[in-house]
Amino acid sequence: MRPVKPEPPKVNALLGVGLDNTDGETRLTRGKNFTLVGGSQETHAVMQETALKVNEQLDRKGKSLGEVAPAELRDMIMEITDKIGVKKNGRRPE
Repeated sequence: MRPVKPEPPKVNALLGVGLDNTDGETRLTRGKNFTLVGGSQETHAVMQETALKVNEQLDRKGKSLGEVAPAELRDMIMEITDKIGVKKNGRRPE
């Protein structure tokens, strides 16, 4: 009988990818529950703020990222981006 391999632990994390970089800079930010890659300085800053605020909300609710349903996470992110003034195109109004 073959030994049963234990399943690797599930990793729950947000991945943010910015594709609007034109200045040649490489941006990478890692934090609790998230990794953010690329984007312009503005886009990367918006991704950072959003990820940090998601973690703050999770902490207030006493939940981990893995305990939140996808719809609840989506609603959380939409609420956060509305509060910080992000338009549907991912930019803050000028």
